Amino acid sequence: MDIQSGSDELLDAQSVNRHLKNAINALRDELETAEYSKDEAIQKAISIANDEIVQLKSMAQALRDELENMRFEKEEAVQNAVATANDEIVQLKNTAQALRDELENMRFEKEEAVQSVVVSTSSEISQLKETARALRDELENLKFDKEEAVQSVVASTTDEIVQLKETAGALREQLDTVTGEYEQKIQNLERDARDEAEHLRDTIRVLRNGLEGKSGDSKAAKASSTKCNSSRGRKK
Repeated sequence: MDIQSGSDELLDAQSVNRHLKNAINALRDELETAEYSKDEAIQKAISIANDEIVQLKSMAQALRDELENMRFEKEEAVQNAVATANDEIVQLKNTAQALRDELENMRFEKEEAVQSVVVSTSSEISQLKETARALRDELENLKFDKEEAVQSVVASTTDEIVQLKETAGALREQLDTVTGEYEQKIQNLERDARDEAEHLRDTIRVLRNGLEGKSGDSKAAKASSTKCNSSRGRKK
């Protein structure tokens, strides 16, 4: 009866341990999902939640199937152990007295081992509970930080839009000013070009008149030279 009680305590402790580990794994998965969704919380929150639900359902189904398999294997192992024990009892009846002392020693050692496992498991359970509590607190903090970050992004975006509107207005005013100055420069350049063209026309007119005057003097000189040569020929 002591051995059976110790085994039941061990199984209960292992079951509690396994349950807490599963809970911690679930919390860790949720924490990782929350950390990932922090960067895409606005656009992909619904999709991530749906995917997480599907994954958790699949994980729950897999764990349920594994638990059923473990129960079946445990029952089979118990039955095999009972059959083996019965065979051993039949074989050990002739040496019962000698083995009784050894059985007592084994019983004591087993109880001591069970107690040690129970103590160790209790300590591990306490640590796992503390870890679960810390992960839960961290998850809450992360959710708060995510909401605060979203609000900060919205406020920053609003300020940036206002600044861009102000910058656009200032640039529009600057563009109007530059456009007016550019048009004034174009008008000044056109006026200067007209004045310079008129000045060049006057210069060309003066040069043309000068060239025409020189050409008339040259013709007169040539005519006078021709007359002189004719007179000299007659005298000879």
